[in-house]
Amino acid sequence: MKLKKLVALSTVTILSASMLVGCGDKSSQGNASESIKVGMVADTGGINDESFNQSAWEGLQQAQKDLNIEVKVIESKQASEYMSNIESLIDEGMDLVIGVGNTMKDDIETEAKNYPEQKFAIIDETYESIPENVTPILFKENEATFLTGLIAGKMTETNEVGFIGGMENSVISRFEYGFKYGVKTANKDANVKAQYAGTFSDAAKGKSVANQMYGNNVDIILSAAGGTGLGAIESAKENDKYAIGVDKDQSSLAPDNVLTSALKKVNVGVYETVKELVEGNLEGGKAKIYGLKEDGVGIPDSTEKLVSKEVLDYVNTMKEKVKNGEIKVPATKAEYDSTK
Repeated sequence: MKLKKLVALSTVTILSASMLVGCGDKSSQGNASESIKVGMVADTGGINDESFNQSAWEGLQQAQKDLNIEVKVIESKQASEYMSNIESLIDEGMDLVIGVGNTMKDDIETEAKNYPEQKFAIIDETYESIPENVTPILFKENEATFLTGLIAGKMTETNEVGFIGGMENSVISRFEYGFKYGVKTANKDANVKAQYAGTFSDAAKGKSVANQMYGNNVDIILSAAGGTGLGAIESAKENDKYAIGVDKDQSSLAPDNVLTSALKKVNVGVYETVKELVEGNLEGGKAKIYGLKEDGVGIPDSTEKLVSKEVLDYVNTMKEKVKNGEIKVPATKAEYDSTK
């Protein structure tokens, strides 16, 4: 390993199995995986974003508990810190370095070339030619938002539904077009207004955009915008409207206003990837993809609180059609346009 470079200021959280078991004799612990170390670099949303960074961290924490490994997470204050944070984990001898978010695509690829013996994983991104030491972890977000779109289409009273994206990229496009397809499938008269905030970490901006939408007759908004989306949920609460969460079950943020959430089980993807590492079965150079069929996306049980059984029965019927291939949910604008 090369000497550490100066690492940009960032918040570091360290939780290791060794801290939990104390200074006892390692031989008495009886788990060969105790020497395995996994590091994670969170993007600028941070591990308390109530979204995919937090879900990724929860998956790593569960792996620590179940598999007796050491883990470390570095939270990035700005994108320019990604490279130095990744290198910091490499220098500390991590067996696997996980980058959270497609904004780390180039940095992970660069470091994979610089350190061919180091294992990496990246969430929400892949490559035309995947490096042999990188495991992309991907999700069919469009299948999750399709289900929430069905709910929105059935429950809107104004036939005006909103979508707020963080920044335009392939991941958020999957959220958008799966949602639009669900709304239109359930209600051909409904209109979906989409707007991008240009950030994943500005709750005030999310609230402002949502306030404007609610003021223009929109009664349900899905926000695929990380921390920015938290502001939209706050707006729904203040305006007595409905919001749809993403990534995690966000109903606890506004129990009377969050209809449902488009679950993206990043925790499952992280946990299974680390488990494969511990068992010696992790394959680099190949993407791991989670959709409805793999139970990697969906909607939470809390949906039953605000959504009728009749609507949920309809959603579950459509869900099975997606799982068995009868319905193909669009993931891009071109695919969505072809369904019109």
